Amino acid sequence: MDRPENYRFHNGTEAVLPFATEEYEVRLAGLRRIMSDLGVDVAVFTSMHSIAYYSGFLYCAFGRPYGLVVTPETSVTVSAGIDAGQPWRRCYGDTITYTDWQRDNFWRTIAQLSGSGKAIGYEEDHLTLQGMEKLKGFLSPASVVPIAAAVMKQRFHKSPAEIALIRHGAQVADVGGYAIRDAIKAGVREIDVAMAGRDAMELEIANRFPDAEYRDTWVWFQSGINTDGAHNPVTGRVLERGDILSLNTFPMISGYYTALERTLFVQEVDSASLKIWEANVAAHEYGMSLLKPGVSCAEVTHQINAFFAERDLLQYRTFGYGHSFGVLSHYYGREAGLELREDIDTVLEPGMVISMEPMLTIPNDQPGAGGYREHDILVINEDGAENITGYPYGPETNVVG
Repeated sequence: MDRPENYRFHNGTEAVLPFATEEYEVRLAGLRRIMSDLGVDVAVFTSMHSIAYYSGFLYCAFGRPYGLVVTPETSVTVSAGIDAGQPWRRCYGDTITYTDWQRDNFWRTIAQLSGSGKAIGYEEDHLTLQGMEKLKGFLSPASVVPIAAAVMKQRFHKSPAEIALIRHGAQVADVGGYAIRDAIKAGVREIDVAMAGRDAMELEIANRFPDAEYRDTWVWFQSGINTDGAHNPVTGRVLERGDILSLNTFPMISGYYTALERTLFVQEVDSASLKIWEANVAAHEYGMSLLKPGVSCAEVTHQINAFFAERDLLQYRTFGYGHSFGVLSHYYGREAGLELREDIDTVLEPGMVISMEPMLTIPNDQPGAGGYREHDILVINEDGAENITGYPYGPETNVVG
């Protein structure tokens, strides 16, 4: 039998996508304006976040390449045969499946869609050196143009539909937070508490979004010394009275991740820890008050730095104070141009969504040892910012168990 390089497998009926058809059309129209401005004939995307943003399809790579080819007239996802008809059911636009009968059928398929001798836009923050060699070898481009930074800026501004989805995500994160609070007590393991939060969020997502795909919702719940890093994984450590805790819930809805992060203590908090905790809460509240249109990310960062420096705490800060939310996750996507860091000059504008999440880490040999972190999500509007996180922060409500 002849073994094709690719084929179309439109199996079943199309599923309900995360957003309406009009949303994807607006996104693609914006992309095509970017392509025109940069002199790009064809955009070839390879990242999960860009493919999901423009098509609605969130791939699972598992060592296989995936793509999205956008021309002035067409938008086509390129997926692996292992996924059968699911990419077509879950994407806006056309889908073509490449076979694995011979190596590089992915790039042969990309070349069929893009043509040769074109100006090709590529994601400079994602395409590997090997991928670039393949692109040049199979597409023979007239030029290659980096477009990741430009499309990232497009994603800075969320549509009303995106903000609505993110709002749901923040509410689901709160549900997980309350489930975690109820599971906390001395003698239980971190993993048991984390599972309670994860299960509550997955059930809530399924109830709110009956037509969605469910994946990648998770919890990082840390205790004691494990709180010193924001992304430390869950362990089997058993909670003890007086432990500092870090609650981190991360619901994922159709590629859109949101977060809730809180400092808690088991049953009691000592005076040294309370002093650090209250200082971090004050920085959190101060930082949220700074988020408004017309202020740059760097300005916000420098002002919070000064706040901590006045209290001789700046040396305990471990990372930036916040970042954009949208199509992103811990293993893909990052709108690096919208982070609260000293070297980011992006000016906040209505429609942006950004977190405020100051963290102080006190070394284990000092009073008040542990990691203190609060995290809220805010939507920038015409007058300031709306906090869409509902779970309370601070000592008054988070000495639990």
